Amino acid sequence: MGCCSSTSSNSIIYSIDKKKINNDDFELLKFIGKGSFGKVFLVRKKDNGKIYAMKVLRKSVVVNRNQVVHTKTERDVLSKVHHPFIVELKYAFQTEDKLYMVMEYINGGELYFHLNNDNHFSENRVRLYAAEIILALNYLHGLGVIYRDLKLENILLDSKGHICLTDFGLSKVIRSGPNSEAKTLCGTPEYLAPEILLTQTQTSAVDYWSLGTILFEMLHGMPPFYSENVSEIYDKILNQKLLVANALSPEAQSLLKSFIKRNPKKRLGSGPNGFEDIKAHPFFKGLDWEKVYRKEYVPEFIPQVKQIDDVSQIDPLFTKQLPIDSPVEEKLSKPHLFKSFTYIADDILILKQTLDNKDGFQEIRIKKQSGMETDNETSENSMK
Repeated sequence: MGCCSSTSSNSIIYSIDKKKINNDDFELLKFIGKGSFGKVFLVRKKDNGKIYAMKVLRKSVVVNRNQVVHTKTERDVLSKVHHPFIVELKYAFQTEDKLYMVMEYINGGELYFHLNNDNHFSENRVRLYAAEIILALNYLHGLGVIYRDLKLENILLDSKGHICLTDFGLSKVIRSGPNSEAKTLCGTPEYLAPEILLTQTQTSAVDYWSLGTILFEMLHGMPPFYSENVSEIYDKILNQKLLVANALSPEAQSLLKSFIKRNPKKRLGSGPNGFEDIKAHPFFKGLDWEKVYRKEYVPEFIPQVKQIDDVSQIDPLFTKQLPIDSPVEEKLSKPHLFKSFTYIADDILILKQTLDNKDGFQEIRIKKQSGMETDNETSENSMK
């Protein structure tokens, strides 16, 4: 088993026994993932035995790679979304050197992992995945959030085979509604919408382009515009004709062509009827969307997991490594950059917070509301 590094006094959430929540409250069980800016561990909370996934980011890396806004936005978005197909953030806290986000552990593995094993998926299997992803995207867009990083690595399966979106580091919060604009070149090359490459204004339609590309990948075994050369990928996205396998049903072919349209205004889901146009597409004929939301359809594939802390569906490339939260040598000179990072989910919130002040200790009652900030400072990136 691994152990965490030393704690710091700037994590101020309190557990049931009124102790501060920090990295020492979690036992590292397994190393389960790694991204560009941090690691993900399977952890057990020591006081109640609950299993979580803990994302650990080094502040110095986040700052040096200009990811402060993206990191704060991820924490802010996750603290405010509550949906059956989106991962739940349970805790967020920080030490002097690191940021920690503790989320529910989804143990069925990444769709990327399963597609590599199966080569491609059946249309029936893809239909349910698509519907669940669409419900999650429609929910986010209704909150003014563009996801911007839809790819198979960011889609997890739970123990019953339903999808769950994770990793909101590239999300963009649009303050005046889902059809407002954003301008940033970001995302994974194979899934980028043309308007992103052309640095044109972005709307929620960029997510539907990415959706089309991952549905194409699920059905064909590879993305529609693939190359080992990034420049060639971009050129293909902008110029190459979309070639869809004739073996697919006419409905599936139509769906892919409707999402993978270079003109975002003509892309399925971006018109005035939005979500209703997607629901009405023939590929989803006969599908009860309320049953999809309630997870009443039985998925074609159910991961073979035996218990909540099962890691059999995680790539062994990660799980074979020792779970070590390594100490940091490079210190951050601007700790104020991460004010208001601390968070605790409503379902485990203790309505007390004890803060040290000049007179000793002071009790503050917290208003329990969705997506509240638990630090005294107001978040710079809080959603309006």
